[in-house]
Amino acid sequence: MGEWERVERLDSAWAAAEVARLTGVELVVEGPCRGGEVGAAFVRWPDGHRSVLKWRPGIRVAELERGPLAVVEVLRAVGYPAPRTELVVQVGDAVVTVQELMPGATIKRWDDELLDQVLELNALQAGVLAGTEIPALPLYLHSDGPGFCLHEPLRQRDARTAALERRIAAVEVETLAGDDAVHVDFHPGNLLQTDGKLTGVIDWDGAGRGHRGFDLVTLRFGIKESKRLDGLLDELPYDVLQAAWATMSLRMVDWAIRHFPPGEVDYWVDLAEQRI
Repeated sequence: MGEWERVERLDSAWAAAEVARLTGVELVVEGPCRGGEVGAAFVRWPDGHRSVLKWRPGIRVAELERGPLAVVEVLRAVGYPAPRTELVVQVGDAVVTVQELMPGATIKRWDDELLDQVLELNALQAGVLAGTEIPALPLYLHSDGPGFCLHEPLRQRDARTAALERRIAAVEVETLAGDDAVHVDFHPGNLLQTDGKLTGVIDWDGAGRGHRGFDLVTLRFGIKESKRLDGLLDELPYDVLQAAWATMSLRMVDWAIRHFPPGEVDYWVDLAEQRI
């Protein structure tokens, strides 16, 4: 067992034990999830059905319920394949959720047929949050996000990333206007498919209200290259594309500087500079 898996098992065992202590529900931890969900494990209920247990530190149940969990419930009501939440428990300063295990495996090979299905899902996100109090998504273009979208690593790395950070911070948008549901982390690792058919979209922890074009920009950063998707991005309103691209550039370049080998950083800077 690798160190990563050992730590994941310890965390999931702790989370399951706390759920049992607080609710009386005994969940058997089967092992960590891979390929899209950090801080998540497969669990089995007393009746035998399987689910996904997740934990998120530094948040309260009420914050999740008026944000990401509410977004998912609205989307499920219109037929969107997002996981049902089966249990929510406050454990100290963290929230543990147990969610439906969606069918399928993460996408390994991208093609236009999958993009067609993604666009159908993206259309379902349009306007569904109108009249709700779900908060608009912050973009972190002028201040740091909570552990991601940090500005200082770009300022400090070299002249090129420092110049990129200045262009990002010059985008004068705080949030994306709109009443669309936005996933925020819409990449192939969070899309499930069986035999080429999309069966589920997972990992909605950051979801909120804004413009659904943000998810298409996120997807573009996740699939590396797609002329067709680039053409679709060109059709987005300029302010949406500019703000979403700036946010994803900040997110990925910052993360690459802090977590990826040095040789990989330039790839993300090259991609960022295509539209900034």
